[in-house]
Amino acid sequence: MSDFPDAMPHGPIREVFPDVFFVTGTMRGEFFGSTWQFSRNMTVVREDGTLTMVNTVRLDEEGLAQLEALGTVKNVVRLGDMHGLDDRFYLDRYDADFWALPDMDIEDGITVDRELVPDGEMPFSDCTLFDFRTTARPEGILRLDRDGGIMIACDSLQNWVAPDEFFDESTVETMQGMEFFTPHNLGLAWLHASDPQAEDFVRLKEIPFSHALCGHGIPARNAMDAYHATFNRMFQV
Repeated sequence: MSDFPDAMPHGPIREVFPDVFFVTGTMRGEFFGSTWQFSRNMTVVREDGTLTMVNTVRLDEEGLAQLEALGTVKNVVRLGDMHGLDDRFYLDRYDADFWALPDMDIEDGITVDRELVPDGEMPFSDCTLFDFRTTARPEGILRLDRDGGIMIACDSLQNWVAPDEFFDESTVETMQGMEFFTPHNLGLAWLHASDPQAEDFVRLKEIPFSHALCGHGIPARNAMDAYHATFNRMFQV
């Protein structure tokens, strides 16, 4: 019997850009001394019939069948040090290559096959990595050079505009009070845990993009100016 975390409720896999797929699921755990339940997202990029899974969310059997109909799972990518609950399930099921940033907190039993570093090898073509250099915990963003530039983020960029069906009532009340539901935002828990500095956002503003697919919230389309306004609001850059 496996010891992988169970699949939790999730939605369907949706193609949000050509060969770029997005699925929203559930996260449940203890944070700040209490139990929270909220949504999280996985992005899947298809290239030449192979799939790269970013910010993994375990799917149920129906979801796995939908995934496998899209192609062959080749890569699992961890962009945020606060994510990774379901990486091990996919690595075991598909014998995929595991990509992670240097110095991430990787659980026992997982081997990093390929390190994600700027100007290094990427899990798919037309892709570059932005790495946060001032944070207490490793975090990165992949920029996919399609459709004007798609930023695939984890906890740094978020776009929670309203609670969805994967939240419980008590978490909604708490997060509303903390102003989590703010479009084109930065991750508030990530800011607390990682303490990024303004210089990272000066560098990030130099990277042109159109859209963002984040670890939390809905796809953000034509969003660069709105995120730049957030960087200025929070870091005066």
